[in-house]
Amino acid sequence: MWKKILLFLPGALLLSGCVGTFTNLTPLQQTRNANNLYPVEVAFNTSQQSFRWESIQPYVLADGQPYSMRPTPLMQNRWEGFVPALPGTNVVMFRYKFDYKYNNLGSAPKSDSVYSPEYKLSIVDQ
Repeated sequence: MWKKILLFLPGALLLSGCVGTFTNLTPLQQTRNANNLYPVEVAFNTSQQSFRWESIQPYVLADGQPYSMRPTPLMQNRWEGFVPALPGTNVVMFRYKFDYKYNNLGSAPKSDSVYSPEYKLSIVDQ
C-alpha cells in the first residue's frame, strides 16, 4: 500500500504546488504628484516547468480596474506600470494579476491566471 502512495505523491505535490511568487518592489509610501499616477514594480518567479514565460500578460489591479504593465528594461522577470489615484486620495489598494499559458500533456497549452496578495500604497503630501 505504501508503495502505491509513494508512486502518486510526486504528482500530487506537483499539482498542488503554488504557481509562483510575487515580490512587490514598489515603495509603499509615495509623495503626491501632479499627474496622479504612481509607479509600481513587481518581480515574479516560478519553478513550474510547464510555465510559458513568453505568454505572460501582466496587470496591476486598482479599484477593480486592470492596468497593463510592461517588462522592466534590462531586468529579467520584472514588470512595471502605474496605478492612478483620484486627487486627494491618501490610500490606493492594489494587487498584481498575471495571465499566462502552461503546457498541458497531450494537448494545446492552457490559459490560467495568478494573483498576488493585496498591497497598500500610501500617498503623502510633501
